[in-house]
Amino acid sequence: MAPSQRSRMLSKDDANYNMHFRMINEQQVEDITLDFFYKPHTITLLTFTVVSIMYFAFTRDDGDCDNNLRVGLLLVVSFFLVISVLAFPNGPFTRPHPAIWRMVFGLSVLYFLFLVFLIFLNWDQVKTLLYWLDPNLRYATREADVMEYAVNCHVITLERILSHFDIFAFGHFWGWAMKALLIRSYGLCWSISITWELTELFFMHLLPNFAECWWDQVILDILLCNGGGIWLGMTVCHFLEMRTYHWASIKDIHTTTGKLKRAVLQFTPASWTYIRWFDPKSSFQRVAGIYLFMIVWQLTELNTFFLKHIFVFQASHPLSWCRILFIGIITAPTVRQYYAYLTDTQCKRVGTQCWVFGAIAFLEALACIKFGQDLFSKTQVLYVLLWLLCLAFITFLCLYGMVWYEQNCGTRLKNIMTDGDDSTFVDWCDRIPKTVKVRNSGSNSSSSRKRKGASSKNKTVNGTSIK
Repeated sequence: MAPSQRSRMLSKDDANYNMHFRMINEQQVEDITLDFFYKPHTITLLTFTVVSIMYFAFTRDDGDCDNNLRVGLLLVVSFFLVISVLAFPNGPFTRPHPAIWRMVFGLSVLYFLFLVFLIFLNWDQVKTLLYWLDPNLRYATREADVMEYAVNCHVITLERILSHFDIFAFGHFWGWAMKALLIRSYGLCWSISITWELTELFFMHLLPNFAECWWDQVILDILLCNGGGIWLGMTVCHFLEMRTYHWASIKDIHTTTGKLKRAVLQFTPASWTYIRWFDPKSSFQRVAGIYLFMIVWQLTELNTFFLKHIFVFQASHPLSWCRILFIGIITAPTVRQYYAYLTDTQCKRVGTQCWVFGAIAFLEALACIKFGQDLFSKTQVLYVLLWLLCLAFITFLCLYGMVWYEQNCGTRLKNIMTDGDDSTFVDWCDRIPKTVKVRNSGSNSSSSRKRKGASSKNKTVNGTSIK
């Protein structure tokens, strides 16, 4: 092969790699209908920034030192988000607006830098910082110090069961619905759900609030909260997979109700991709990637409990639920970027949001270990090793079950495509029949073929809906 031909092939491969990376790291907005909201407006933004700084610098009273610090930090964060809108990538999502996801990425960078700063403080400085943020934290107590867990488990009454259905149970249910929307796999969701309950058992010697009665852990947590949330999230996923995505311009809608409906729909996905973490030909690298995915997921969940136990604030404190909400938001682009890196052979790099999320998870764990040395000195290494082995075993079972499912579905799908009979396929793979029927109905008449040609722009055989 001539050097010129080899160089052309290499440059073509590089272009493909860059294109696949940009699809998850710098998604472009298609079919812009309101140009004003997508133009840069950099000069206007610069003018607004300078005028705002001048106003706050010369009009406010700077006699209170604490207030100066609070306002100064707030403005630093605000103007860093302005720079984020100008300089940072969109990420894999563009709804409701790319600027929102740029600011989300900017906040994750700020949180990452704060964790780096926190690690180099000593314990007295950390306490001073916490008390400066909220003076009431001086009197905060751990939940484990005032509550008892897993007591009188043999006493099962209706009143006791109903007492567990509080705001935290609702948050538990809703959280799993959101997780199912992000992961989009029954196999992985149930694997993470079960392994988390095992994680609580293996780390119960460090965190007393992990101790639960068997009926609370199995029935209320796994079956009701986790299972109900997973079912709700996956039901929404199936609805979005089968939906035809055709977006009309708000300028072309002439009714007020139609315009309002289109404005609300701006907060829904522009398209929906059918997710398949495993297939019968999954490589060892993909299996290892799924295992790492489950480890980082469990680590992020563990950080939630270790942070509030070591730095002494309760679950209802804003430091706790604001972090949970923030981590949930940045998890959405992270999972999408990691899935693309794991399954797309043309994508050779993880997205920037995924990289920052991984760094945040490990820095939080590092901060917990540094400032909780007394707690982690009680760690039983055998439990940690057993926890890792259980995760590996359940990951293998998840792989085996999902591969079996794909093999059966794939075989029956081939029979449908050749025989045109989809009656037996509905019982096995309930995601694909609607799109398969579109394909089969196209062979019956010429008018059906025309409809199939028009609808093929919106649907594919595997249930993926695109614009």
